[in-house]
Amino acid sequence: MTKIIFISHDGTETAVEAIDGDNVMRTALANDIDGIVAECGGSMMCATCHCYVDGAWKERTGPRSDGEDDMLESASSEVRPTSRLSCQIRISPDLDGLVIHLPESQT
Repeated sequence: MTKIIFISHDGTETAVEAIDGDNVMRTALANDIDGIVAECGGSMMCATCHCYVDGAWKERTGPRSDGEDDMLESASSEVRPTSRLSCQIRISPDLDGLVIHLPESQT
């Protein structure tokens, strides 16, 4: 299992075990992480799973997928260079310890 650390907008840290091959969004939902709404269920039709990848992890999570920039334009929180849709970040052993910051609001 791969450990993912979610940091809420107020600084609260929650570390969870993720299933390799799954994505960050499903991991957040399965662990009741506040801040990931995921209205579209991961079909990249909204931006309610918007997150910020910690700068130290940006390169390891890879570039945004095709269409991700378009969806991020509708994000309710500020879009930053480290913004990603959590449904597009696939969990793998090399992401053990990944730090994900959550925006203040997804609605």
